[in-house]
Amino acid sequence: MTLLRRHPVLVTCFALALSATLYFGVRTIQRTIYWMDPAHQAQALEPWMTPRYIAHSWLVDGRALARHLGVPPDPKERPTLETIAKKRGVPLAEVIAEAEAFLALHAERQE
Repeated sequence: MTLLRRHPVLVTCFALALSATLYFGVRTIQRTIYWMDPAHQAQALEPWMTPRYIAHSWLVDGRALARHLGVPPDPKERPTLETIAKKRGVPLAEVIAEAEAFLALHAERQE
């Protein structure tokens, strides 16, 4: 209690820093556990998936995949494959085929 009375700003800053460290540490551990699960690696493409999700699942560059699918770089918007198809006015199967072609090309480069 003495420390808090003598240095309230310092103790408050320390508590905030500790809270932030705990928050980001737990978040990192959760994401690591999620992506280490084999069920989330190299998943078959689904309409609900975003280019970023696909990139995490397949370990490819998400920005390159988004560019390949014609998605403008907007960090606020995360369109799904279904949304991309609707915006482009093409069938969903076409967008999925384009994404699969990108993944196949990238997989060949990694081997």
